[in-house]
Amino acid sequence: MELRTRYLGLELQSPLVASASPLNAKLDVLKELADQGAGAVVLPSVFEEQIWHEQRILDQLVEHGSESFGEALSYFPTQAAFAFESSNHLALVEKAAATLPIPVIASINGTTDSGWTDLAHDLAEAGAAAIELNVYFLPTDPEVSGSDVERRTLDVVRAVRDTVEIPLAVKIGPYFSAPAHMARRIVAAGADGVVLFNRFYQPDIDPVGLTVTPSLELSRRYEMRLPLLWIGVLSGRIAGSIAATTGVETSEDVVRYLLAGADVVMTTSALLRHGPAHMGVLRRGLEDWLAVRGLAGPGAIRGQLGHGAIADGDGYERANYIKVMQSWQKS
Repeated sequence: MELRTRYLGLELQSPLVASASPLNAKLDVLKELADQGAGAVVLPSVFEEQIWHEQRILDQLVEHGSESFGEALSYFPTQAAFAFESSNHLALVEKAAATLPIPVIASINGTTDSGWTDLAHDLAEAGAAAIELNVYFLPTDPEVSGSDVERRTLDVVRAVRDTVEIPLAVKIGPYFSAPAHMARRIVAAGADGVVLFNRFYQPDIDPVGLTVTPSLELSRRYEMRLPLLWIGVLSGRIAGSIAATTGVETSEDVVRYLLAGADVVMTTSALLRHGPAHMGVLRRGLEDWLAVRGLAGPGAIRGQLGHGAIADGDGYERANYIKVMQSWQKS
C-alpha cells in the first residue's frame, strides 16, 4: 500500500514520524526506524544550556594551568567529561543525513535569540532536512504576560526563518489563550508547520527528602484528546503542515489523528516502551486499516472528521462539554 505523504514540503514514505527521544541518538536505531516504515526521524533536541556548559568547560580547559607546562595534562578539570558534545551531535546529523533514505529533522530547544539562530545555522549546515523548534518556556515570572509569551515565540520563529532556508516546524504547548490563532500566527511568521503539542514535565515533591524532584512519565493514550481537539479545529484552517504527537500507542491512534487532520503522526513513548520495531507494527496496522476499507492511502481519510469537514461541529465546541456533563450516569 502507498502511504506517501507530504510534511513541511518534504516527501515522506509514510505519515509516521519518530519524534525526538534518546533512542534517536544512535545511527543504527535510526536505520531500523527507516526500515520499519518511518517517514522521517527527529533527532534528540539540542539544548542551548548544553552548549553554554560545553563552552564554559572549554574556557576552563584553556585557562586552567595556563602558567604551568603544557605537558601537565593532569591539570585539566574533571568536569571535562560532560555528556554532551556539539561536535558529536553535528556528526550524527551529517551521518544520518548521508545514510538514511528518509528526511532527518533536527530539534532545537533554545532560550535566547542568538542561541536559536546559531544552533539552527549549524544544524542546517550539517545536512538536516528540516528543523523543529521545540518551544519549552514556562512563564513563572508573574510580570510576564500572555502577550509577552506569544511575542517571544513569534520573535524566535522570525529570527530562525531569517537564518535558515530549510523547512521549519514549531512544537508548542497547549496553554496559549487561543491555540488555533497562535498556530496561524506562527505559520504567518515563517514556519512551515506546527507540532501539537509539547508535553510540559511537571516536577514532583519529595515529602521525605524535602526536595523538588524531576519526574518523567511516558505519555498514555488518554493524553491524545487535547491535541486531537486542536488538530481537528485547525484542519484546513492553516497554510502549514500539522504534526500530531502525544499518546500514540496503536495504529488506531494514528488513524484518529489522521481523521482529525494531521499530516503526520509522531510517536516517542511507544517506541521507548516497545523498541524501534514497534514502528513496523504501527505501519502495518495502518496499512491493514486502510486496505480493509478499500482506501488508497492516508490522503483518503486525512481531515475527514476535522471541524470544518463535518456538518455538526458541536463535537469540537461548547456543546460537547454540555453533552459530556449530561451523559454521565452512575453505574
